[in-house]
Amino acid sequence: MTDTTWYLIYISAMAAGALLFWVWSRDPKGVPKDEYWVAMVIPIWSGLMYFGMLTGQTVIEMPGRDPLYLGRYLDWIVTTPLLLWALVSTAHFRRHMQRPLLAGVIAANIMMIVAGFMGDWASQDWAKWTWFTIGVVCLLIILAITWGRLRATAYEQGDDVGRAYVKVAAFLSLAWLGYPLIWALGPSGVGALPIDTELALFVLLPIVSKVGFSIFDLYELRKLGAVKPGLMPFRGQHHTSP
Repeated sequence: MTDTTWYLIYISAMAAGALLFWVWSRDPKGVPKDEYWVAMVIPIWSGLMYFGMLTGQTVIEMPGRDPLYLGRYLDWIVTTPLLLWALVSTAHFRRHMQRPLLAGVIAANIMMIVAGFMGDWASQDWAKWTWFTIGVVCLLIILAITWGRLRATAYEQGDDVGRAYVKVAAFLSLAWLGYPLIWALGPSGVGALPIDTELALFVLLPIVSKVGFSIFDLYELRKLGAVKPGLMPFRGQHHTSP
């Protein structure tokens, strides 16, 4: 398929996801509206950035090299913190969110995205792989928090919250591990994957990690909200610590 076709598939999937989350928000089933708004913003922003790549406005031509897809990084710098917000929020379903914990994972995430961009921009191999290593370390920090403190926090609120969190955390973790793998194997890394294959993978994987994750996350939260709404004393408010 052509680049244009892949971009149109992606934009269509993002639009469908945003529409689905709006429909679900009309009957929230005990899940706060901010969960739905975040779920809607993620595909809307991502779809806009891919539209920018479709029109060539966020693609930087590099002399003697494959183009740099700036739109991907403009997408990730906004949507990945929102995905982490959703994950942290799920871990705090029945209590106020811990702001320092949220700030920590988002800071590591932003550094990861910036490192990826700098690695993509670098013309020297040693600089490229140094930035790549920094990005991987940041991802490992995020995963350590995801499966450490956040998992413990979820189980402190009951086995049902813990089980729901583990499922959505596993989904997002596996999806996110695909990004550095594609980056390393694609034109930005060793070049084992041709640019058209990388493009296809960077369409399919984000559909899974954004719309797919949000569908799964909201599905689990809607089950929790419908079954035991009386155990959520803080969820009628914006659930952050004072």
